[in-house]
Amino acid sequence: MTAGTAGNSGTDADDDSRPIVYDLAPGCTTDDVEVGDYYHAVVNGVVAYGVFVDVSDDISGLVHESNLTDSYDVDDRLLVRLDEIRENGDIAFTEADLDDYRTVAVDHQPTVTPIGALETGATVTVEATVSQIKQTAGPTVFRCCDDTGIVACTAFEDAGVRAYPEVELDDAVRVSGTVEEHEGSPQIEVESLTRLTDEDAERVRERVDAGLDTRAEPHDVDPLVEWDAFEKLRPDLRAVAKQLRRTVLEGRPIRVRHHADGDGMCASLPVQVALERFIRSVHDDDGAPRHLIKRLPSKAPYYEMEDVTRDLNFALEGQERHGQKLPLLLMLDNGSTEEDVPAYKNLAHYDVPIVVVDHHHPDPEAVDDLLDAHVNPYLVDEDYRITTGMMCVELARMIDSDITDELRHVPAVAGLADRSKAETMSDFVDLADAEGYGREDLVRIGEALDYAAHWLRYSEGKTLVSDVLNVDCDEAGRHEELVDFLADRAERDIDRQLAALDPHVEHERLDNDAHLYHVDLDDFAHRFTYPAPGKTTGNLHDRKVEETGDPVITIGYGPDFAVLRSDGVRLDIPEMVAELDEEVVGGGVSGGGHLVVGSIKFVQGMRSEVIDALVEKMADAELDEALSSATALDT
Repeated sequence: MTAGTAGNSGTDADDDSRPIVYDLAPGCTTDDVEVGDYYHAVVNGVVAYGVFVDVSDDISGLVHESNLTDSYDVDDRLLVRLDEIRENGDIAFTEADLDDYRTVAVDHQPTVTPIGALETGATVTVEATVSQIKQTAGPTVFRCCDDTGIVACTAFEDAGVRAYPEVELDDAVRVSGTVEEHEGSPQIEVESLTRLTDEDAERVRERVDAGLDTRAEPHDVDPLVEWDAFEKLRPDLRAVAKQLRRTVLEGRPIRVRHHADGDGMCASLPVQVALERFIRSVHDDDGAPRHLIKRLPSKAPYYEMEDVTRDLNFALEGQERHGQKLPLLLMLDNGSTEEDVPAYKNLAHYDVPIVVVDHHHPDPEAVDDLLDAHVNPYLVDEDYRITTGMMCVELARMIDSDITDELRHVPAVAGLADRSKAETMSDFVDLADAEGYGREDLVRIGEALDYAAHWLRYSEGKTLVSDVLNVDCDEAGRHEELVDFLADRAERDIDRQLAALDPHVEHERLDNDAHLYHVDLDDFAHRFTYPAPGKTTGNLHDRKVEETGDPVITIGYGPDFAVLRSDGVRLDIPEMVAELDEEVVGGGVSGGGHLVVGSIKFVQGMRSEVIDALVEKMADAELDEALSSATALDT
């Protein structure tokens, strides 16, 4: 029984030994009373053998004439003692004759049923927070979340009219109604819905928060490959896995943005599939995976204003149309640099949480104040050799450990696609080999992913990417045929592109003895087809490394951009970009990458000045055998 404020007395209740008479709130039930206690009552009927009294809207009983000391009429008030609650539900009272007493008000405290324990046909009360409010042509559907689950609660005011308009997203509520079955899942037909405030709201929030925190704990998984450098990242990845699982439990959508290349797809698809499966296990709505997670590629190696504008528009439309919360943004294989800041600041106006998992050289001072989480090997004194795909395979396994058997080959695909020089690449390749993927198979999967990414452009291509990577793919034969087709097409187009470029590639030997190859892609490459400038430069570079066996730098440039690749030379491209921006006045230099791969943009009219200054810096760069393909995986 919950006590309220005292009445009838100016005496401090803590020191008052007088009898208590309880004044019940209208909603109180037999759960709120005890035999032997005194109550304020109102006569609701008079019969020959006594009077019937109400002590609340739901609690009525008889005071037998033998237990009455006076006569009463309807609506008269009296004090009663609760004598008995019989098995058939009848309640017996005795009139109470108290000369001096104190009154304590009692609020109704219903029996609360956990959402996870709802049974069809039961009349229940749940206490939860509101994760979605969707107005249909008929009822208003409130999706409510407690520490055990999520349930749809349908309330009808009038066709298409918002029920309980005072209730908003994230409010703590008490819902009472009958549990019905809707499309195979429980649904509460609302009889009453109350927005809780003050202590009641705080109590519900604390309980829901603690329960979700426990349920969000990620799976403990052993690493696919033992790697000391990677272990530094595991606590951060575990924290992100917990945040993503909790986001699903709360019913908040997740929007995934990733770099549109092999490593980006090896990172994003496993996480997407793991989250979709977790969503299915948590939500009773068959369409929940479609509504709660969306993956989209980003062509640029940073979050462009064009992309954030699309994402915000999509999110705000979803909020208006479906009553959803604004999404969490998950950036994979990009998102760590100063170029991302304008887009992030745009999202900050809407309090959209942002999580980044990336392996490009970061600008933590620029971005970290705008991020909820940031995982990057550079932040733990490692580097780009730990690819985002490698990290996200472990992240996906922490979200849903059952996905492990589908992912054993993916770190090797990611590493080869991104030309990782990691000392454990041979271990990842061996792991894939044990699953039936030879090294050539892995390379061709990466090529097929890149080819698919090029033509997908801004589209997700969920089934296509799943089939190419053979993750969440239900037909191995289709995977093999598709990889063969796409990889062969990619190889054909690359050969055609390099044949067009070859006569126009310029070569010089730098002061540090590295070979420099550079070519004007705008003038001499096939445009608007595969491979794009970045991929074209990469393939030209790989061919020159193979031909020379020496340290090589390759620059592919256009009117206002340059793509950079190096082998055996420590360029530190992000630092070079920062220096060029200061030194080439009016050059408008921006860009990024890591030690051996990067891209820069500049003002078109300043191209010669920027490229010349860039080459000077390359000539001063240190040769580093550790960054050479000669130290890479033995073929």
